[in-house]
Amino acid sequence: MNVHLKVQSHHRERSAYLYIRQSSMRQVIDNTESAMRQYALRGRAIALGWREEQIIVIDNDQGESGASAVWREGFQRLVSDVGMGHAGIVMGLEVSRLARNNADWQRLLEICALADTLILDEDGVYDPGSFNDRLLLGLKGTMSEAELHVIKARLRGGILNKARRGEFRCPSRPGWSMTIPAT
Repeated sequence: MNVHLKVQSHHRERSAYLYIRQSSMRQVIDNTESAMRQYALRGRAIALGWREEQIIVIDNDQGESGASAVWREGFQRLVSDVGMGHAGIVMGLEVSRLARNNADWQRLLEICALADTLILDEDGVYDPGSFNDRLLLGLKGTMSEAELHVIKARLRGGILNKARRGEFRCPSRPGWSMTIPAT
């Protein structure tokens, strides 16, 4: 479906919410390209008819994992504002920026569908109230959650292999002491 058919005047009467997040402070510091790509989504909202002053940027969850929404105040604000009917569109570079937890993602999709709020990512504009769009968004969320599992398993596997070879080093934190019992 044509993007301009999905974006209606009643969507543009409400705000466009841009949610920006990177999973760790190291990514925030070292991966500035991702941040620039996320902030650049403002241009997509403007191209779709939102005015600059209608774009609300939520970027206070920087350095927070998307595995759970419990500690992410920005995500909680986003869900609340969507539920209150303030958002015409929610934007994120990809689904994993919004949530890597399928329960959080499905909750956001349901609230967006009820509030007639669109979702935009790098690939397009979706209407969570439309069966086909909801199906695709659901698959993207499932894949995002699976990706988190795969990443953790890969990291854990690497650590275990190093430990088996006796090459794993775990530096102690300042102020902590490690005692190794004598054998």
